[in-house]
Formats: sequence, structure tokens, C-alpha cells
Amino acid sequence: MTNNTWRDVLAASHRALETTVAAVQADQWNLPTPCSEWTVTQVVQHAAGDQLAYASALGVGSGPDFDPFSPSGTIAGDPVALVGAAIEETAKAWAAVADDRESAPTPLPHGELPISIASGACAMDAAVHAWDIAIGTGQPSPLGDELAAQLLVVAHAIVEPLRNYGVFAAIVEGDNGGAEAELLRYLGRKP
Repeated sequence: MTNNTWRDVLAASHRALETTVAAVQADQWNLPTPCSEWTVTQVVQHAAGDQLAYASALGVGSGPDFDPFSPSGTIAGDPVALVGAAIEETAKAWAAVADDRESAPTPLPHGELPISIASGACAMDAAVHAWDIAIGTGQPSPLGDELAAQLLVVAHAIVEPLRNYGVFAAIVEGDNGGAEAELLRYLGRKP
């Protein structure tokens, strides 16, 4: 991903998450997802919390008021509104980042990263969790090869140290099947 495309990739990833969450039916919130032992609601909570953490790292908002890595599975209010508010805050934070900025802080253990990787990590989090929710609820994949190819560059830059913390499962072996399948396998998911 280049510095010229990071805003488009982030916007596409945010749209994927918002659209996927908005399409969840009332009886699907407690369904399992590809995220081991997490329901659709828990993935929604986690994704919203992560977006708030990225916004906070950029100086907007105070971050999530819950642990995104220990989601309760209970949302007081509308899950669509929760995700929408988190994405709005994150989009506001990234909009304030100057076009000529070379790096940005992240909530990741990596800290400050080159702008295309920092924004890409935020985008990857939104897009891949949108995929988790889509698969859990029987929706079509919101990723696609074009977006996944951009996010795969980011994944290769940040995932390995995080795999040591258990944030990502081991790589799933298999035939390539395109950028989407390659990204998902690299992140420990079965496409």
C-alpha cells in the first residue's frame, strides 16, 4: 500500500465493517464466528473497541471503555450504532493526519509505524473482522482480492510479532486461491 492509497483502503475497510454489521439479523448475534470461541456480538465489540483504540492513539477520544480482547457478548444498545460511532471517531482521527506525514502512532505493541502500515493495520482490523462477521452470519465476503492484496502487505509487516502474543493463529496451509484467501490463511483463518 502506498501513501497515496491508504485513505481509500481505510474507507473501504470501514464500509465493509459497517455494511456487514448492518446486515446482521436479529437472531444472528449469538452465532459462532471464525474467531475462536467468539460470537458475532463479541467480534462486533472487539472490532469497535479496536477502532476506538486506533482513534485514541491518534489523539481522538479516550479509547474503548472495555477490554476489546475480552468482549462480554452483551451490548447495551444498538450494535450497529456502536460500530458506527467507533468508525466515525476513527475516521475523524485519520482525517486529521496530514498527507505528508510519514508515520503515525498505533495501539499495537509496535508503536509508531509508517503511515501506510499504521492506517493499514487499522483498516485490516476492520475488514477482516467484517469477514468474520459475514462468515458467521452467512453473508458474502466483504473483502475481495483487491482490498485483500493491499491488506496483505500490512499483514506481512505487523503480524509475526503479534502471533507470539496469541493475537493471530498459526498460518493455515492451502492453495493460494487469490489475495483474499492468502490474507485469510496468513491471519490464521480458513477461507
